[in-house]
Amino acid sequence: MEDSYARVLWTAIEPIHIVTYFCPESIQASKDVGLKGYWMGYFGGRAAPLGPVAPGVVEATFYGFHPRLVRRAIPDAWSFASPETILRTRQEAAAKVLRRLAPSVDEVAVKANPLLSKVIEAANSPGFTLFSANRDVPTPEDPVEALWQACATLREHRGDGHIAILVSVGIGGAESLVLAAAVADTPFDIITQTRAWTPEELQTAVDNLAARGLVHGDGSITEKGRVFRQEIEERTNRLAAPPYQVLDDPEELVTLLQPVARAVLDSGEIPFTIVSVPKPA
Repeated sequence: MEDSYARVLWTAIEPIHIVTYFCPESIQASKDVGLKGYWMGYFGGRAAPLGPVAPGVVEATFYGFHPRLVRRAIPDAWSFASPETILRTRQEAAAKVLRRLAPSVDEVAVKANPLLSKVIEAANSPGFTLFSANRDVPTPEDPVEALWQACATLREHRGDGHIAILVSVGIGGAESLVLAAAVADTPFDIITQTRAWTPEELQTAVDNLAARGLVHGDGSITEKGRVFRQEIEERTNRLAAPPYQVLDDPEELVTLLQPVARAVLDSGEIPFTIVSVPKPA
């Protein structure tokens, strides 16, 4: 199996996972459970598999968010709802979204869940913090909830590996966002809006990257930076790919998940200005 398979599958897994951050049922469920505001719902929901952790743990494992944004939500989130309650509510809401957007998802879940479980069991866990925490979450009885949880678990596996690579090549949280935005030609003010880094802090990140020849002084990407960023993605694929080698027919899993992913992306509920998810092929 080629490493690039891991990215192809990511294009199917990521849309299923991210309904929990953007779709109305999930946002409302976060409010109903007691979490205050969007960001407390985001950090509380995504960090819940880790347990009632301190903000420093979330800063480290989520990487690209400004620490002050994290600390506005964590640890206060745990005073409004327990991680166990948040997890249960998160799974239920995500399943409601998927059933609304992709009516065939129950049939997909019955076929895909055994394959996803096989991959998850085969994955390496040391150093993969969010993945390991999600893998320890009990599998829901509801098949669509179980499908969403499995996709979230594998999504975090890829993310953990990506962060490990960024650390190894000396790219900090703000710098990683600037580099990604430069490659995609995305305005840097999106980073301020979604990750809370100030223009001054982003300029420092630009200066650091420019000193390495990865961007120009205005933040636009250099050819060296484009190659560097592509190498990071390829290394991420290499770390993410091994668990899928247990599948007898890897394309079967992609084929099963793609229609659900397309339904999510075609819904218009995912803001493409702030996520980098391509539509599955």
